[in-house]
Amino acid sequence: MVIAHQGFRDEELLEPKEVLEKNNITVKIASTDLTPAKGKLGARVKPDMLVKDIKADDFDVVVFIGGPGSVIYWDDPSAHKLLKEAVLSGKIAAGICGAAVTLARAGILKGKRATVFPGDSKALIEQGADYTANPVEKDGKIITASGPDAAYAFGEEISRALKG
Repeated sequence: MVIAHQGFRDEELLEPKEVLEKNNITVKIASTDLTPAKGKLGARVKPDMLVKDIKADDFDVVVFIGGPGSVIYWDDPSAHKLLKEAVLSGKIAAGICGAAVTLARAGILKGKRATVFPGDSKALIEQGADYTANPVEKDGKIITASGPDAAYAFGEEISRALKG
């Protein structure tokens, strides 16, 4: 799970993480720094690894977490490369809230059903996604969610995809 070091959306990380761990799925958290990251609502999380060190082949899913800080990855070449490698190797790629824009700008949502925080829908449409406005959307091995209210369901969809 990739988070911004400052301003990730707390429940968008913590709720899916809880669902995944309840389903015996190991979760690693990555950010741009290994010191404790701070969520928009005050959560403090110590990342396990740096984003630059993630190798798609080492994981079954790569999840980008939203929140105001997630914009740091929107045009980040290493984030885009990671997402493209995940998709090319048959892994699951996921993004919630504004983080779905990172997936779109990486080019992996073109022609795919996807959702995002409503204020960012234009960014998905401009990149060729079929914006649905659903709380959670799964198209093949790509999973997107609209925001904090969909965080738990997002975790459940990722868990189902990993088990299924």
